[in-house]
Amino acid sequence: MPMGYDSVIVAASAESPPAASERAVEPAVLVRAMKALGYDFFTGVPCSLVAGVIAELEADPEVPYVAETREDAAIGLACGAMMAGRRPVVLMQNSGLGVCVNALASLSLLYRTPCLLLVTWRGWEGRDAPEHLVMGRICGRLLETLGVPYRCPEPETLLDDLAWATEVQRREQLPVALLLRPGVTR
Repeated sequence: MPMGYDSVIVAASAESPPAASERAVEPAVLVRAMKALGYDFFTGVPCSLVAGVIAELEADPEVPYVAETREDAAIGLACGAMMAGRRPVVLMQNSGLGVCVNALASLSLLYRTPCLLLVTWRGWEGRDAPEHLVMGRICGRLLETLGVPYRCPEPETLLDDLAWATEVQRREQLPVALLLRPGVTR
């Protein structure tokens, strides 16, 4: 049985809080918080901004992490996992939002299959390789256009925003995104 939202934040951060000089949330803290909120199926396309989170998931014997090559396939896996009684998380770069627009619109949103989307924000504030700049500029508007609720957490708010995303999924039966800029986690 998942812990309450307030207790998960305390439990997840009590074991290894980020040092004051290192604001980024440690991957183990984020994974523990997601598991405590009931997330039990993880899939996605790798991104260096969440390499530590993916490494934690791959090493965790309690939950599956299924690496995918395409974001739309990861959305499909998450929908299937949800229908099988799992609580899924999809990890992707914001460039992957472009790849999975149809899967979100015609599957997840249409059939109201909730999942957590951990979307790394490449091109944040115009800082990144040129191929990330356009999606960096429009990813929030793209989520709004699709009708996917989202937040852009800071390291200090990530666990609270995770609890918010979980509550919105339960209430609305929709995918919810956390748009993770560089430095929020490792």
